[in-house]
Amino acid sequence: QVQLVESGGGLVQEGGSLRLSCAASGRTFSNYAMGWFRQAPGKEREFVAAITWSTGNTYYADSVKGRFTISRDNAKNTVYLQMNSLKPEDTAVYYCAAGGPYSLRDTGKYDYWGQGTQVTVSS
Repeated sequence: QVQLVESGGGLVQEGGSLRLSCAASGRTFSNYAMGWFRQAPGKEREFVAAITWSTGNTYYADSVKGRFTISRDNAKNTVYLQMNSLKPEDTAVYYCAAGGPYSLRDTGKYDYWGQGTQVTVSS
């Protein structure tokens, strides 16, 4: 049984930082990519960042480039999203997903999803 469990969300002031974690279990993900998506109220789920397990190649949405960093710890089967210089528009439920390894910005390319963690940035 595949499980993706996110943690690390919370309330932070504008300009602050948070680090999200996604612990993966239940199968080997070496041929997969891991992605972070977010969904704000009334909006569609959107791509934030992705990383491939095998090569560590990273991909970012333009809106977070330079502020967010995705990384992985293969030994712990965990993916992280370090979020700096947070803005109110970053407020959303953040989801971890496993899939790909191509077309990583497309939600339809991901097979497994976590339950989400709320990130709220106050102004």
